[in-house]
Amino acid sequence: MYFPKDGLYIKDLGVFFDSQLTFSEHIHQKINKAYSMLGIVKRNFIHMDPRTFILLYKALVRPHVEYANSVWSPYKKR
Repeated sequence: MYFPKDGLYIKDLGVFFDSQLTFSEHIHQKINKAYSMLGIVKRNFIHMDPRTFILLYKALVRPHVEYANSVWSPYKKR
């Protein structure tokens, strides 16, 4: 279990959710992780062509955003 300032979150298979089944904490953490990975790519691979950047982006950044998105992506749709 994970106890942030604003309530109780449970982490199951890498997905954070609360008692209302909102995934806002999960989405927030995944976006932060993706931005940090993007920063690592941009800092360490300064001189690269667009093809190399796309390859690194797809390998290092996108998996963090796409993990378990079938669970949390449509949670606000009615």
